[in-house]
Amino acid sequence: RPQVTGESSMAKSVFYGFHYDRDAWRVQQIIQMGALEGQPILKAQEWEEVKRKGDAAIKKWIADQMAHKSAVVVLIGAQTASRPWVRHEIAYAWDNHKPLVGIRIHGLEDRNGYTDSCGEDPFSKVTLKGGGTVGDFVPVYNPSGSNSQGVYATIKANLTTWAGNAYKRP
Repeated sequence: RPQVTGESSMAKSVFYGFHYDRDAWRVQQIIQMGALEGQPILKAQEWEEVKRKGDAAIKKWIADQMAHKSAVVVLIGAQTASRPWVRHEIAYAWDNHKPLVGIRIHGLEDRNGYTDSCGEDPFSKVTLKGGGTVGDFVPVYNPSGSNSQGVYATIKANLTTWAGNAYKRP
């Protein structure tokens, strides 16, 4: 679908990439904002079932979930950059010309009320054939806020705009 300027170009249905074990609780908060429609977040046992089927099944699940999404939003926590499947999602999105954007979520509280440390930029971990990294192109937003509620409010107020500003390869 061609990129159109203005309101209609905003991403409406996105694929969320994130570190499941560490950040699923934070990601759930973002999904519940209702600003964007994302893929269904698998319950832990459902994700384990996909993983048990092997790498090919995981790659197919990612491709199927990403297929009809208007952008890929990587929700960046403390350890997201070290996750091989997140790096695969970024590379797959890049190779398939899916718009990409990153949003830091370490400032949101987890189920136990704790925020996390800021993680590395996962886009900088995906190298390009011609040199450089995906991180040389993709914007990463670091929501302001002095506490989890402030960070939440910033994400909620800006999520659709940030997704709409995702970097799209020519």
